[in-house]
Amino acid sequence: MSEKPKMPASEEFKGVVDVGIGEAELKSSPDAHLQRKLGGKEVQLFAIGGAIGTSVFVTMGSYLPHGGPAGLFLGYTLWCMNVWCVNECFAEMVVYAPVPSGFIRFTSVWVDEALAFSQSWAFFLCQALLIPAEITALHVVITFWTDELPVEATVVIVIAIYGALNLFSTELFGKAEFYMSIGKIFLIFLCFGFTFFTMVGCNPLRDAYGFRYWNNPGAFAEYLTTGSLGHFWGLLSCMTFASFAVCGPEYISSVAGETKSPRRVLPSCFTSFKWRLLFFFVGSALCIGIVIPYDDPTLAAYLSGEVAGGGTSAAVPYTIAMRRMGIKGLPHLINAILLTSILSCGNGVFFAASRALFVMGETGRAPKLFTKTTKRGVPIYAVIACLLIAFLAMMGADSGANEVLHYFIDLCTICGQFNYMCVCVTYVHFYYGMKRQGVSRDTLPYKARFQPYGACIGATAAVVMMFLLGFDIISPFSIKWFFLDYTLLAVFPIAAVVWKLVKKTKYAGFGKADLGLNGLVKEVDDYEDMVQPEPEGWFEKFFSGVWTWQEVGDAVRRKKTHT
Repeated sequence: MSEKPKMPASEEFKGVVDVGIGEAELKSSPDAHLQRKLGGKEVQLFAIGGAIGTSVFVTMGSYLPHGGPAGLFLGYTLWCMNVWCVNECFAEMVVYAPVPSGFIRFTSVWVDEALAFSQSWAFFLCQALLIPAEITALHVVITFWTDELPVEATVVIVIAIYGALNLFSTELFGKAEFYMSIGKIFLIFLCFGFTFFTMVGCNPLRDAYGFRYWNNPGAFAEYLTTGSLGHFWGLLSCMTFASFAVCGPEYISSVAGETKSPRRVLPSCFTSFKWRLLFFFVGSALCIGIVIPYDDPTLAAYLSGEVAGGGTSAAVPYTIAMRRMGIKGLPHLINAILLTSILSCGNGVFFAASRALFVMGETGRAPKLFTKTTKRGVPIYAVIACLLIAFLAMMGADSGANEVLHYFIDLCTICGQFNYMCVCVTYVHFYYGMKRQGVSRDTLPYKARFQPYGACIGATAAVVMMFLLGFDIISPFSIKWFFLDYTLLAVFPIAAVVWKLVKKTKYAGFGKADLGLNGLVKEVDDYEDMVQPEPEGWFEKFFSGVWTWQEVGDAVRRKKTHT
């Protein structure tokens, strides 16, 4: 942007700006405690790596027998298109008002505080339950090497690591996430490179297998029943898991309130999100369906429990293919990097959960205790609460880590889709609020595309997927999984109704909402006017996906001139 537009505000700026060395930090209410410490590189890599975890490397392969290579690929492609619509809703609102847990504040002001109450708890539970889920997944991955390490030891060690990274400063979290995310990206490139080179014949067997497995045993697998209906159920099964696995805009939004120069950094994070969807999720779904057939006996043995190692990198299609080709050592490297990947993902959701709980305390949706912060801006009691929730991973000691992991996955899916639905509903109110109050969206620092149709698609898809999550438990019917899949679907609407009756909240209505967000947008405007922007380096440009070929050429020419 050549000039930052001024945003509408409902009241005059009453905060105080404390100018430090080389930067300005906003010290205004209600977020005076949280300081903007995350730079462009940390946010970019957090945006890239925050959503890449167990689902991409391990669990995705377990759905290959459900849908086949084409079913897995199409399921992820269709769901990624939907998540991109949701991303555009996040982007326009969050860049406009980059405040902590902003999308929940938006719901409170622009729609109804009662809906925001349910949404805040849905988002918090989604992130909080992902913490023990990632710890459980990490233990399962460790069993690739040994079964001797008890679950309890893994849980205590990982919780200690998360505590060390999150209790002291936001900067420490940012630096840790920066380096761990690099490991994720390296692993993705390693798996993609393995797929390409082996499929064209660069493997010890000299077998150029190409897309052989799309023809034999076939592109689509049959799930629950036979024929075309079985192919459809397989595709739907892959989509339901994709609704858990594919995420990302909420993590960018969760660090918006602690990002330096947010209106410079965040737009490129959201803009490049479509490439991350295409590369990381759709690309992974395509590669997994290339390297092994969906009826692979080794994969089936792992998934059925006949062979120990299901859920570890031993059951990853890449690893199965490597061992079949006689490639030694590489599976161990993948498993080692996978550990850091899962640790990074858990660290990211830990950060998001603690910040969400902090904002819930500020707004009265959780005890005020969680608003207390250290001098470095860390919400200390919110972090401690998340550490205690992490001990739920101890359930894996009795029930089995794989089963417990699937408990968490289903619960998190409902919470995540409810949050996406709320974001899309809120965006529709924001869109018509801007329109009816005569504020042009062309003045915004980020203008979402295909709106408000994208928001309508995102909200509809989220509702449909919440109801379809347990479609495969009907026959045979499972009471346990029925309650796991659908209890929260009833709890969140009931919680909103109760909160509305108790607090007597009012629906904002279309076109009547306070676009200034109770003065917070004006505060961000003043902060942006005073802050010293960080220079945008080559690293940040490269990973944000905003480098042009002309800029690459100019960089090379400058290098040659200096040498």
